[in-house]
Amino acid sequence: MIILGISAFYHDSAACIVQDGQIVAAAQEERFSRRKHDAEFPQCAVNFCLREAGCQVADLDFVAFYDKPLLKFDRLLETYLAVAPLGLQSFAKAMPVWIRKKLHLPREIQRKLGHKFRGPLIFTEHHEAHAASAFLPSPFDEAAILTLDGVGEWTTGSLGVGRGNRIKLSHQIPFPHSLGLLYSAFTDFCGFKVNSGEYKLMGLAPYGEARFKDLILRELIDLKPDGSFRLNLHYFNYCQGLAMTGKRFARLFRGPPRMPEAPLTEREFDLAASIQAVTEEVILRCARHLRQQTGLRNLTLAGGVALNCAANGKIAREEIFDAIWIQPAAGDAGGSLGAALFTWHQLLDMPRVADGRRDGQRGSLLGPRFDRAEIESFLEGRAKYEVFDSESNLLDRITDEIIAGRIVGFFQGRMEFGPRALGCRSILADARRPEMQSILNWKTKFRESFRPFAPSVLVEFAQEWFELCGLEESPYMMFTSPLRDAKRLPVATAARGLDRLKTPGSVVPAITHVDSSARVQTVDEGRHGRFYRLLRRFYDKTGCPLLVNTSFNVRGEPIVCSPEQAYRCFMATQIDVLVLEDCLLDKNDQPTASKSELKSYLASHELD
Repeated sequence: MIILGISAFYHDSAACIVQDGQIVAAAQEERFSRRKHDAEFPQCAVNFCLREAGCQVADLDFVAFYDKPLLKFDRLLETYLAVAPLGLQSFAKAMPVWIRKKLHLPREIQRKLGHKFRGPLIFTEHHEAHAASAFLPSPFDEAAILTLDGVGEWTTGSLGVGRGNRIKLSHQIPFPHSLGLLYSAFTDFCGFKVNSGEYKLMGLAPYGEARFKDLILRELIDLKPDGSFRLNLHYFNYCQGLAMTGKRFARLFRGPPRMPEAPLTEREFDLAASIQAVTEEVILRCARHLRQQTGLRNLTLAGGVALNCAANGKIAREEIFDAIWIQPAAGDAGGSLGAALFTWHQLLDMPRVADGRRDGQRGSLLGPRFDRAEIESFLEGRAKYEVFDSESNLLDRITDEIIAGRIVGFFQGRMEFGPRALGCRSILADARRPEMQSILNWKTKFRESFRPFAPSVLVEFAQEWFELCGLEESPYMMFTSPLRDAKRLPVATAARGLDRLKTPGSVVPAITHVDSSARVQTVDEGRHGRFYRLLRRFYDKTGCPLLVNTSFNVRGEPIVCSPEQAYRCFMATQIDVLVLEDCLLDKNDQPTASKSELKSYLASHELD
């Protein structure tokens, strides 16, 4: 039986195929369209998934959508009526899209599928899809479930339980009270783009002090001991306008919002630290309440807020649960996967077997792959490259290049599903070099200097280098963990803000944030294959079991999907070496990318 799962028309459209309960393929539309967070129908992603499963639209038994559009439309209308006559501009902008497309999703989906689908079309609730994506692929036979995001239909967060092949959500947080929207309001106020800049705000938090935390808890959010809360809506504009906050919010924090690209000030550092602290407090209280009410030892999470790896790390260090599993594509893209699995297990009542250790996500390496013939066909006549018939020789060459301080674009295997690069569409570098953090940010990724980089570490050395607490592994880069004291360097400075970047805080400064933490990916041979063997070769030569691993893209661009996209990024940036499966390209051997080519490349992507 074949089920196509779809998320579309709101944020991060994606598609997946589940065949007889097994995840066969999944991908975000942005990787094909090259429009970051593409919200249109995921036509290219659907086509890829069908090809990977070896089937056609007519072979599908079910199509599952991750949302109930009529229920969402009901929420929009009730909200606009509640705040009328305010919100007219927002209403006028939203309604044409709804009337033309979103209110007619069954018709729209059938049209996009060429009117060839003859089976039932399933609509799950938004947070049902999130909950299903959290629990059903997890390694647990039973677990508590926590979902938090901006908003689905009416729900912004839910608590529940998963057992066997079923999930049951028992508590919900209703719109307009939303932890995700609260965090996005601060993202917007600090001058970053909503729905993509939240990562930046989280990365900015360690530079500041949480001096506004008590003010936020006193004025903006009424937080209860069980993690439930209500927002003071007088400070927010998202119900009635196109902006997240208004004048009252600005008065509370003593000044207007920061303009995008304006210099960061101590206020933004402290605002980021404060809302991060509040977010962590809300999530911790929810987690404690779940443990107390359910008595379960395991926790699963999904929803956009579950991508806050600093908060996830806090849950792990508190040891509220014995084990935690987070959906790698925790945002809306993962809803496609949740809807398909919900249909298979909950609606069709198909059995589910969990082994307690290994999840069903297959390393989240669920996207397209390209073989040597396809790669050589693209490169022939376009680039100078070397082909390695021996993987050992290839790994030796890559390792030597990294040790020499060169930056490597690493493209191999199946593309990752979710926002993290996990060793298949990655940019790799030597974490021991103090200058590497700034080089990667400024000259390779074209992004803000304060943004941290993640380490990929051999799983057998992870506990030696990082305080993973109760975590046995972290294959999906979903937790922030402190570096072990033995790997830190004494920092005798009173520097504040971005000046803290100037003093290395560890023996691997390129991946150590200013609070001595890192967003860790553990790498094992079973999931990661060649990437594991590359890390092992680097360890054999240097005694260091980790590398910088950042996504293969530039600021404002989706992660690369194809060899052509990887080559174009390589030529337009200061990536020194490009590895496309068994083919290696050295920048010094290639035609020099002119300034006009670089300008054209960057102009094709919105630098959010």
